[in-house]
Amino acid sequence: MADAAGRVIRRTEYILLAATAILFVVGLMAGDTFFFRLATESLIFGGLALAVDLLLGIVGLLSLGQALYFGFGAYVSALLLKEVAPSFWLATGAVLAASAVVGYLSSFIALRSKGVYFALITFGLAQVAAKTVYNTRELGASDGIIGIPIVVIGTPFGGLDTANAPVFFLVTLGVIALLYGLTKYLLATPMGGIWHAVRANEARLPFIGFDTLGPKRAAFTLAAMIAAVSGALYPMLRGFVSPELLYFSTSGNAVVTVVLGGVGTLIGPLFGSALLTGLRSVIGTWTEHHQILIGLIFVAVVVLAPRGIVGIAIERAKRRAGEQI
Repeated sequence: MADAAGRVIRRTEYILLAATAILFVVGLMAGDTFFFRLATESLIFGGLALAVDLLLGIVGLLSLGQALYFGFGAYVSALLLKEVAPSFWLATGAVLAASAVVGYLSSFIALRSKGVYFALITFGLAQVAAKTVYNTRELGASDGIIGIPIVVIGTPFGGLDTANAPVFFLVTLGVIALLYGLTKYLLATPMGGIWHAVRANEARLPFIGFDTLGPKRAAFTLAAMIAAVSGALYPMLRGFVSPELLYFSTSGNAVVTVVLGGVGTLIGPLFGSALLTGLRSVIGTWTEHHQILIGLIFVAVVVLAPRGIVGIAIERAKRRAGEQI
């Protein structure tokens, strides 16, 4: 990654971290539980957007069905928490392992095609999963799974109660930060270099001795795992899950979040998720038609800043540094 882009991304990371710390203190002083729940939801859906950006912004694969893995993680987590044991470590560990298998197997179907056909296949897989869950009585059908117990996370320093909004916000922040850090680390490895090369010109890689299917399958599986682990946190926050988590609206909102924040920046989706969550909350208090205003904002961003908010900052930094955009 170019130096100018790296500086902008690091600066954005510092800004988000500082803003999080300030808002956390303000929330504690105000004793506002709703604020912390809203911020936690923003982080959870930011994790889903991170998975979409890994595929779209890094590898060049537009997934319209990432909600499949998000919902899968949410349902597996909910079932384990309710039917087996209210254990954070059991739920997240099982979701991590199961999503790796499901993501890997799904890649054999999705990666048979490219471009718009890949997008349609991922969309189709998610729709099939959503309809299956919607019509499965054992999974609560259209009502979903309710009555998920409160989880106390065991740590060497004592239990962390997920019913405590500020505590669970910090737990979620730690999980999403770990997913972000792992993804960013992988991008600095040779595998990350191949992912960037696939997006730049996949056709040339075989001529210099690189396989493309294996790295794409690895990225697809990793994106599934990131989305699923993010989804596993949802029932701990809300106490229920529903088939809506697998619908196209969930995947579409994640794509919108990525485009708004900045495609291919990784930190952009987290920034975009925080921004969209805040906008929905504020505009939603003014009108019930807040989705119209959000849509207009999205259109404006696509027209005026197709690379997203963080992308604009990167472009300007590159111009100042005399680097190629």
